[in-house]
Amino acid sequence: MARNFAQQLVDTLEAQGVQRIYGVVGDSLNPIVDAIAASSIEWIHVRNEEAAAFAAGAESLLTGRLAVCAGSCGPGNTHLIQGLYDAHRNGAKVLALASHIPSTQIGSNFFQETHPEVLFSECSGYCEMVNSADHGARILHHAIQSTTAGEGVSVLVIPGDVAKQDAGDGMFLDSTIATGRPVLYPDAREAVDLVAAINAAEKVTLFCGEGVRDAREQVLALAEKIKAPVGHAFGGKMHIQYDNPFDVGMSGLLGYGACHDASHDADLLILLGTDFPYTEFLPRDNVAQVDIDASHIGRRTTVTYPVVGDVGATIENILPHIEEKTDRSFLDTQLRNHAKILEGVVDAYTKKVEKKKPIHPEYVAALIDELADDDAIFTVDTGMCNVWAARYLTPNGRREEIGSFRHGTMANALPHAIGAQFVDRDRQVVSFSGDGGLGMLMGELLTVKQHELPVKAVVFNNSSLGMVKLEMLVAGMPDFGTDHDEVNFAAIAEAVGIKAIRIEDPKKLRKGLQEAFAHPGPVLVDVVTDPDALSIPPEITWDMLVGFTRASTRSVFGGGVGKMIGLARANLRNIGAAATVETT
Repeated sequence: MARNFAQQLVDTLEAQGVQRIYGVVGDSLNPIVDAIAASSIEWIHVRNEEAAAFAAGAESLLTGRLAVCAGSCGPGNTHLIQGLYDAHRNGAKVLALASHIPSTQIGSNFFQETHPEVLFSECSGYCEMVNSADHGARILHHAIQSTTAGEGVSVLVIPGDVAKQDAGDGMFLDSTIATGRPVLYPDAREAVDLVAAINAAEKVTLFCGEGVRDAREQVLALAEKIKAPVGHAFGGKMHIQYDNPFDVGMSGLLGYGACHDASHDADLLILLGTDFPYTEFLPRDNVAQVDIDASHIGRRTTVTYPVVGDVGATIENILPHIEEKTDRSFLDTQLRNHAKILEGVVDAYTKKVEKKKPIHPEYVAALIDELADDDAIFTVDTGMCNVWAARYLTPNGRREEIGSFRHGTMANALPHAIGAQFVDRDRQVVSFSGDGGLGMLMGELLTVKQHELPVKAVVFNNSSLGMVKLEMLVAGMPDFGTDHDEVNFAAIAEAVGIKAIRIEDPKKLRKGLQEAFAHPGPVLVDVVTDPDALSIPPEITWDMLVGFTRASTRSVFGGGVGKMIGLARANLRNIGAAATVETT
């Protein structure tokens, strides 16, 4: 019997090294699922296609390779959208197989009819409908090549009847997929202008994002030569913060430390590999920006010195031409400021914290950081979990962190953890799940159990949508609709066969987490936390304060910093014996 297009598609994915496909079976997807069943590819049954897309995105981000998810026609497609938005904006290499109603019925308002090529257009870099098996063989290559090249998610819309057609000419599928990443060196004129600006400035600050992932050594070499403090966005934290003698913390809504001051007090702020979205935290004068994507330059603040290029290659190119600075007074001032700020807030989160009920979420995050493996993968729900992860997880060059950092959707942590755990069952995966996020896709606990994934899901259970509450309070509104009835997530996990630990007493937290991390299978740790533990941005405006006053809320100002205070103290030794830090 001749191969059909579904079999040709699956054979092609096998040849590309795809090991698994996440999805929910049904309807027009069945021919593809049937072909998967006869292949070496594992079908990962999830409970919601949204989770399938999240899981595929996490897998790709960890491996750097192609990952695949699938959804049936109509609702199956629409469920995919949320996770595909996240994968697309995170830069994951994901191919989504979106099955469709029979081709002869398209346009007739048929049962479950949608227009997937329209639905997915905004959350993909390539989206095309397969009109025939011959056509499918051609554009399948295009779809794989597009996402592999870094153009974002690719979507193939495949009517069920087309999937069953005899396979077409595989000429295009015989092409080798290009996977190389060329190094982009800066334009000479732009490089010269940046060198001149750095040499002319007395005080320079570097601000790093995800784009410094492979440029850590170069960034630190530049900082050393020009005596520059180094701050970071959330995306740069895991790559640049650890063992960094120039570290001044993080800026933005999740920020801490002296990064904001160092950015605004500098004569020149250099943005390195970041598309930092929060304009209000950036200066407008004398800003340089280095980014591999020219479309990112100047869209967050006024940029005087634009440079298109890889961060590492750009620094290597300009470093020999930069004059070494000998005056480190600006750097030392910011290091002192950073340590002082951290010293001033740390007690609020650590003093007698083991006796405070409800449990402080900062304490939970700090203990997770202490007890988790040195190469753990952390998946983080959007909302307050982002805050606790940003401020307490200690990077070391081996740990990984995945979240919906650009799309900002709730409910991502558990399905991200599923994809991460499939990549390596022997590597520890810990999810920071908010109770609101877990509640949205709680059915994925069934997925964890079905596949016996050893995910450690820690639920920050405060019976509240904490970040939404904060947003309302800052705006001067009494919070409304943010609190909900208490939920015993441990009991729910136990009901589906997952080991569960519920912790309400802070004295039992350490033992409970140790027990969870030592267990070989999946565990849900349900920690009842303080709903009034709210984060405040590092730079508080009068309008924000007025808002909080009007709302008459009890909130925690500043932010905990975990082990980062240790790094700040250690960095003071670089200043010399004359340096002192006053605690407040």
